[in-house]
Parts: sequence; structure tokens; C-alpha cells
Amino acid sequence: MSHVRVMLDYFHPWPNSAGLYVARERGWYREAGLDVELTVQDPGRGDTLEYLARGEVDFGLFPPNRLLARRAAPGRRLLAVAAVNHRALEAIQTARPTGITRPRDLAGRRLAYNPTPRGRAMVRHLVAADGGDPDAVITVDAGYRELTVDDIAAGEADATFGTYWSWDALRGDLPEEQRLTWPVDEIGAPRYHSYLLGTSESLADARPDLVRAFLAATARGYASAAADQVGARALLERVIPYFSRPLIARSLSLVAPTWTDANGNWGVIDETRMGPYADWLARHKAVPHARDWRSSYTNDLLATAAAGAE
Repeated sequence: MSHVRVMLDYFHPWPNSAGLYVARERGWYREAGLDVELTVQDPGRGDTLEYLARGEVDFGLFPPNRLLARRAAPGRRLLAVAAVNHRALEAIQTARPTGITRPRDLAGRRLAYNPTPRGRAMVRHLVAADGGDPDAVITVDAGYRELTVDDIAAGEADATFGTYWSWDALRGDLPEEQRLTWPVDEIGAPRYHSYLLGTSESLADARPDLVRAFLAATARGYASAAADQVGARALLERVIPYFSRPLIARSLSLVAPTWTDANGNWGVIDETRMGPYADWLARHKAVPHARDWRSSYTNDLLATAAAGAE
């Protein structure tokens, strides 16, 4: 058995990682000779990519913009080997009492988000795409805190950016009819994979059979989690018992369709998303350059893993 450490995409598990838990619970990793440990990051020691770069985990889930930024810096080369989400998960959210009815109304209002270069660029893009003045948006630096609609109702901000329409936007006690949530890919954002699954180039080169075995079992886990959401929810309740059953169930129902592309395939990284998004990031100075985007990922290991599983 090969011990494999996998770092998830958030500070705690949430339904987007359900496929990994299902694959482990059903014994599909063990069948592949893998003893899989699922873990989350300690922000004091960096994000998932930093753990991968130090060799402290074997696989991890991360956003493509962070991968492109990491590859532009010196150090261990990292490689995306599968796509987890085929849609953007981020959203702008507000509450009806604010009077905000569309993104351009954010001009002159307080928007809470983590104002990274990429975050600022996305906010400006979305407001301008709706005909608003991005210079007039008032930034409330929320850092890593995820504000809910209850925080908006309490007056901490007029809206939020960066909350996930399939998770954070579902939380809070404000009645559904008082909420407005706009997924960014429905209001003019460039197309991108929210999360990729990756490893180091050195592991992919030295142990391609291990990577293929992991991908085949993981694809099987995500397919099962989507098909049997009641079973997946029960597994998640064991690792995030502090979230309610209805919240987990609703999140699963929303995020599961993002796990496959238009052809029903899990994991295939789409160059028509990666290339234009890399160019957009570079143009808005969210990454140093877009030269390396083609070599930042491969579908070859996934393809051979799928062929071997047939």
C-alpha cells in the first residue's frame, strides 16, 4: 500500500470534496493499492500549492490562477492532472433591503471580499460588464472571512463577492426571498475551472502509475457521489457534523452537476477555459504572465487512467 496525502480545497471539508470521501469509503483507493489520507490546510503554513511545493502532500485541490502564479515563481514545478469543477463557483450576493438589484448598482456601495489582485480585477470586470463604474465600488476587506447574508442584513457590508453559490451563499437565516445571488459566470466573468486537482511534476514523472490509479478511483468516487447523494451526504456528516443536513444536501445537489463537462466526463481540463482565463489573469496583472498555461496541466494521465479502468 502506498500512503498518499491529499489536501482539500478549503479550510474544512465541504460537498465539493465528496468524491474523495466516497472513493475512500467504498474501498476503491485500497483496491488500487493506495492508503489515502484526506487533510486540510493550516493557513499559517500556506495554501494547498505551498504544501505541494514543499512535498508535504502528494495531491491537492486548488484554483487555476494560483497554479499559474506558482509556476511563474521558482521552486518545485506543479501540474494539474484533472478538473474538479467545470463552472465558476463564486458569486456576488446581496439582500433585497439594500436596494441593489444588479452588479452595476454596486457603484458607491460597500462590497466585502478578499481584495487580492485577482479579486479586485474580477470585481472591476463584473461591475463594468454591467455598465457600472468600478472605481466607485467601496471595498470592505473581509480577508478570509466569508460573510453571509445575515452579515449583510446586519450592516457589515452591502454585498459580498467570492462566496460560493453552492455553499456560503446558502448559509444564514435570512429568508430565501430576501436574498439575491449572482453566479459570476452568469454576469460576464471569463470561463474557468473553479478547482483543479494536481500534483508535482516529479511525482507524475516518477510514479505515473500511482497518479493514474489515484485518478481512476477518484473519478469513480465523484461519479458515485453524484449518483447517490444521500450516501455522500451521510459520509460528509461524519466529517463536518457542525453543518446541518439540509445545508449539506442542498449544496451537494448544486455542486454535483459542476463535476462533469458537457459530455458527462469527469476531470477533463478544458483548454478553451484555461487559455483565455490565463490571458485574462495576465492582462489584469493577477499572474505575472500567461506563457506557461499549456504546460501547467495534462489530460494524458487521466485519459490513460480511464482507458486502464475499462
